[in-house]
Amino acid sequence: MRNLIFAIALMGLSVGLQAADPTKQINAEISSKWETSKVSPAEPCSDQTFVRRIYLDLAGRVPTAEEAKAFLAIEDSNRRQQLVDRLLQSEDYAQHFADLFDAILMGRKDEHVYDQRVRHGWRSYLETVFRENRPWDEVTREILLARPEDPNKDGSVWFLYERKDNYQAIAEAVAPAFFGMRIECAQCHDHMMATEIEQAHYWGLVAFFNRGKNSQTDNGPRISESAIGGFSDFANLEGSSSPNLLTFFDSRTISEARPEAGSKQEDSDTLYVSADVNGDPREPLFSRRAKFVNQVLDGHPMVPRAMVNRIWAILMGRGIVHPHDEIDSMHDPSHPRLLDWLADDFATHQFDIRRLVRSIVLSDAYQLSSIKSSESVSPDVFAWYIERPLTAEQLARSIQLVMRGGFDNNADVVKALRQQILDVLPDAIEITVADALYFSNNEKLNAFIEQSTSPNHLVWQAAQLAQPNQQAELLIKTIYGRPAEASEIDAIVDYLNQRSDRRQLGISQVAWSLLTSAEFRFNH
Repeated sequence: MRNLIFAIALMGLSVGLQAADPTKQINAEISSKWETSKVSPAEPCSDQTFVRRIYLDLAGRVPTAEEAKAFLAIEDSNRRQQLVDRLLQSEDYAQHFADLFDAILMGRKDEHVYDQRVRHGWRSYLETVFRENRPWDEVTREILLARPEDPNKDGSVWFLYERKDNYQAIAEAVAPAFFGMRIECAQCHDHMMATEIEQAHYWGLVAFFNRGKNSQTDNGPRISESAIGGFSDFANLEGSSSPNLLTFFDSRTISEARPEAGSKQEDSDTLYVSADVNGDPREPLFSRRAKFVNQVLDGHPMVPRAMVNRIWAILMGRGIVHPHDEIDSMHDPSHPRLLDWLADDFATHQFDIRRLVRSIVLSDAYQLSSIKSSESVSPDVFAWYIERPLTAEQLARSIQLVMRGGFDNNADVVKALRQQILDVLPDAIEITVADALYFSNNEKLNAFIEQSTSPNHLVWQAAQLAQPNQQAELLIKTIYGRPAEASEIDAIVDYLNQRSDRRQLGISQVAWSLLTSAEFRFNH
């Protein structure tokens, strides 16, 4: 399998030599699929649509009215590229991508878990990764080895530490997070459909981590590792048992002497060396984690493919392989040559995340309108911008921004929405009954809107305007980022006139209806 992937990668490399610019390569591959599929793509999106879209995708929030106005006033044919480059260097980008990868790598949890992630440096570690555009292969190595060489990387330990020595949970998290594949069903048997995923891969991945143990040290949380133990067998559905050897998908088996049956291993200081960092746990001479990082993870072809496919899914609404974390023989890539080319380009350019993101958002496909040319066209040809609901953090920041002119990443509205909107990359778009009820009746959200009445808040500013039509225009322009249509103004004016004796409350209610509408809650 690995040889096959490398062969495909080489094919991609030959294509790459013809068009080294990744954006040009994306355009060529996507348009070629349109042609062979006889698909007409949507029209390019307007600048007004683009500025909202790119702020949401790169900055994690809608633009302010001033930011949108400044972009639209630029008379330069490269203004979209200039905005992309500026946003990729912004602190908003670091915060937004830290949000995304926190949820993708760790999952949504109760708020006290988020507090722990912050307290123990995981959150700041992720922010630094994206702020400094650190190479993804180095980041994966740090997270899975979990032996930070300096205090600025202490948070890298938390990926393993939060899973509390649950080695199966660790294995089931490592495979999709860094290899883009799900292996849960291989716990009991070889994968029924994707037969290349074997039961030995599941238990081999468990074995690489099953000598680790959460430890509290003077340097903070660490994962100590034993030099002995961790030998066991696994049984298949027929009842046959096999040793859980140190192996994983598309990798050679790491050799390790197993103790004789019935014998007991003796632990000894001679089996360890001191850690490079004073105060950290000693390290076994034969470290299974180090073997995994050095002999399985490094150079594994699935690592760049998984990251490319995930970034593509974040920005394009679905992966080249969909779902994005099921890259296996059951899920064919929509554009296999493009995926291979981008993965090779990503690895060749030092796993540069910012370069990858930039290449995708400057492509023609990313900048299409979200209005489909035909309902019968499959979304995997990327012939229109696939609408997607805002993540909890995108929505919370945007609500604060339009209502109060600024935002706080730790505000209660962020925490509340994080507990309500769990997915950041859903396989399918579904608005659940729970979501509908939340946006209809949630007391905290309603209170946030009704209490946005200070002089720098939208409701107060609208209330100072003399005429209801002026109030309607301000609300639509601020919340939707576009001019109001005549029918919208008429509807809002009629509503406000019925509440002329309680105008500010009426304005709050209109703001609520706009904030909870599909136009605001979706990126389109």
